[in-house]
Amino acid sequence: MSTIRQQDFIDSIEDALQYISFYHPLDFVQALEKAYNKEQSKAAKDAIAQILINSRMSAEGKRPLCQDTGIITCFVKVGMDVKWDKTDLTVQQMVDEGTRRAYLNPDNPLRASIVADPAGTRKNTKDNTPSVVHIDLVAGGEVEVMVAAKGGGSENKTKMVMLNPSDDVAAWVEKTLPTMGAGWCPPGMLGIGIGGTAEKAAVLAKESLMDPVDIHELMERGAETTEEKLRLDIFERANKLGIGAQGLGGLTTVVDVKIKTAPTHAASKPVVMIPNCAATRHVHFTLDGSGPANLKAPKLEDWPEVTFEVGEGTRRVNLNTLTKEDTREWKMGETVLLSGTILTGRDAAHKRLQDMINSGEGLPEGVDFDNKFIYYVGPVDAVRDEAVGPAGPTTATRMDKFTDMMLEKTGIIGMIGKAERGPATVESIKNNKSVYLMAVGGAAYLVSKAIKKARVVAFEDLGMEAIYEFEVEDMPVTVAVDSEGANAHTQGPAIWKAKIEELDGKLK
Repeated sequence: MSTIRQQDFIDSIEDALQYISFYHPLDFVQALEKAYNKEQSKAAKDAIAQILINSRMSAEGKRPLCQDTGIITCFVKVGMDVKWDKTDLTVQQMVDEGTRRAYLNPDNPLRASIVADPAGTRKNTKDNTPSVVHIDLVAGGEVEVMVAAKGGGSENKTKMVMLNPSDDVAAWVEKTLPTMGAGWCPPGMLGIGIGGTAEKAAVLAKESLMDPVDIHELMERGAETTEEKLRLDIFERANKLGIGAQGLGGLTTVVDVKIKTAPTHAASKPVVMIPNCAATRHVHFTLDGSGPANLKAPKLEDWPEVTFEVGEGTRRVNLNTLTKEDTREWKMGETVLLSGTILTGRDAAHKRLQDMINSGEGLPEGVDFDNKFIYYVGPVDAVRDEAVGPAGPTTATRMDKFTDMMLEKTGIIGMIGKAERGPATVESIKNNKSVYLMAVGGAAYLVSKAIKKARVVAFEDLGMEAIYEFEVEDMPVTVAVDSEGANAHTQGPAIWKAKIEELDGKLK
């Protein structure tokens, strides 16, 4: 019988969460490198380049890959022969203690995103607890742990359906994936759970995302099981959609498809699809009583040498002298380098601004949006000489319901975020002769290097949701919606879907 020390378990959870905050799994890095080398869409290739550069920078600087450091999901398989040295804490409490320590680590503090009372006050718990823990009792004398940090942008795109027994799962995925937009930050992975009951299918889908990226090995040796055949079918269908990196159109939308199944009721076919974003973060370890987990750091030379070069047509902009008339010259798909002052704001800040404007109180003291851009971001706290911690964009569609108000009543001339905007918001941007710029989701540490100064100007009590003023230098963005309403997230995938069909036709 093995004796597992409580402290070893807690220390291992803490170390694992720090580890995955700045180290991508190498199999995912290698899959992104394959996608980068294959990609023919310039916009998508540039986006993948930024993700790979950011990954290497995070590994080198030991700072988070993404500003959204996730909700912790932990699968714990406890051997039936295991004995614990102390029993005053449950497995859930031990995971939470490791999470608390990891997220409050002064050398690499991670953004606390978990809110309690989700249907009411939604108050931040301040230490990213509680975690979501799944516990299984299994044979043996070891404790196996699979732990992941799951970002909200990809988690929010989860889809579930109760299909008829004869329905085609691959056809459902092909139909559903385009409806998910780009807020899950492709290229990433799809985890699919089939069978059991509704909640079982969801757990299967999440657990499948813990598996290594191996779709190319499967393609080489050929499918042998129903699940393997389905993986290849979905992989091909998904990438033929042309959605591409960041939803801008391209050859690679997913780098792998994972499937787990369970027996189900004869009348049922529950299916859950959960995407993993470009900030895929997970690690596995086993405790056998000999001490805490030993997580080996990868070598920097394992990362590909990729550069991101701005082209000749890149537009450099001084935000401090920019006018609305100037932005009318910008066209969809252009790369723009921003320098000057921008303000930030996310969901909670927008709601509070709305309440203040509707009450007649006006904008908070010290906040001047006139001729400014608002950046949808919730940064990680700064350490050492940083102006701000990793500060990549958040999903812009969550701010769609506030866009009319912001464009018509605050004086802003544009917005910066990630992923697409809804049709009504695109129309609002067009009507107000505004612009929407897209920063690359999954390149948070890279983006933060363009931020030279940062200060909170309002709503400090909201923590990472406060309104900041950033001074930026050469912050790279893409014009996703221009003042005429041309929309890269609509046109890009449509163009590349047609190109992929044409390429397939030539191959045949």
